[in-house]
Amino acid sequence: MKVRPKTTPRYHDISPEISDRIAVFPGDKPFCRRQSLAFGKGDHLDLSWMEATLHVGAHADAPSHYHPEGESIEKRSLHYYLGPCQVLSAKAPPGGRLAPEHLGCSKIAAQRLLLHTGSFPDPYAWRDDFNSLSPELIHYLAGHGVILVGVDAPSVDPWNSKKLESHNAAFEHDMALLEGLVLDGVEDGLYELIAPPLNIQGGDAGPVRAILKENIE
Repeated sequence: MKVRPKTTPRYHDISPEISDRIAVFPGDKPFCRRQSLAFGKGDHLDLSWMEATLHVGAHADAPSHYHPEGESIEKRSLHYYLGPCQVLSAKAPPGGRLAPEHLGCSKIAAQRLLLHTGSFPDPYAWRDDFNSLSPELIHYLAGHGVILVGVDAPSVDPWNSKKLESHNAAFEHDMALLEGLVLDGVEDGLYELIAPPLNIQGGDAGPVRAILKENIE
């Protein structure tokens, strides 16, 4: 019997590198890392601390972020953030919300859907005109069994939205949200998503190191 050689899985890191250059929402807390001890100062080890918004870089929104009855991030099931996933390209005019028609004839083929809009190409340069999602799209995706939607933009709602219609549509369907992803260079298709948020007590979000694992036969 001939044994097939094992193929090494290929992974895509879809998280931006976190540094003091990374863009955050206007008025939110920027990332800051400072050293308490450093070899360069003659100390016996390197030791640093940081402060930042919980919505820095790639992150999972907790329902408590946008609804008074929503649970905080440490209470969210990991089931949302681990499992089969689809990457799908979808385009809208600058600053526009994606609607079901922007998906074209594409079939929803997984419970977790990451939308590649290309509308926030540089995570280190803030811009207001990124593509967000329409509440109609959230309802449409929920009707197709989607339990998590992710975007390569800072938010599923426009940057200046106060009503947060799409966030609240996600709450209605108990749909998980990933924001701030980097999907450039990732082809549309099916993957395995690995993106558990940090286990932060009472957190309104949790930063993630979001990874896509290619499905290998």
